[in-house]
Amino acid sequence: MARSSLKKRGGKMHQFIIIDPDLCTGCETCESVCSFVHDGEFNPINTRIHRVRIEPVFNIALACQKCEDAPCVRSCPEKALENDPDTGSVMVDNDKCNGCAYCVRACNFGVINLHIDSQKALICDLCESMKEDFIDPEVGRTEPQCIAVCPKEAISLKNVEQIGEETRMEAVKRLFGDVSKFGTK
Repeated sequence: MARSSLKKRGGKMHQFIIIDPDLCTGCETCESVCSFVHDGEFNPINTRIHRVRIEPVFNIALACQKCEDAPCVRSCPEKALENDPDTGSVMVDNDKCNGCAYCVRACNFGVINLHIDSQKALICDLCESMKEDFIDPEVGRTEPQCIAVCPKEAISLKNVEQIGEETRMEAVKRLFGDVSKFGTK
């Protein structure tokens, strides 16, 4: 398949925060660093990534899934949310956001919340709006800090092509078991 036919949404292949549930321990480091790089304080209430624990032992974190026809964007009566055409991220215009929380209720993944103090919508923007003080001078650009600090390397940034390839590989493993045994007798 030609690469150009894989591109979507204005010719860009958007990337998503992906969490490996087999590696995620629910340590909440991603939530803490997210609030710190955006607000300058460790406060998991003001995070853009959310840890979910389902007892007895299932942990995973979720972030914005960058829906193409995002219900949160459509639901905002103030037109304070819009999809960034370059990244696919849902961006919040804090000057327009009035904290009505329609976006929170509209999100199918439950990954939007309101800032505890400002009552403005908080949505993962892949750290595009992080404070400049926290940008590594060696890197020279913003990058998702939840990925950089995850102690188990459970968080990654992938595009739909990578996600599809991994899903196909897992499906083949489920169907045929350990494929390495086919070459030996």
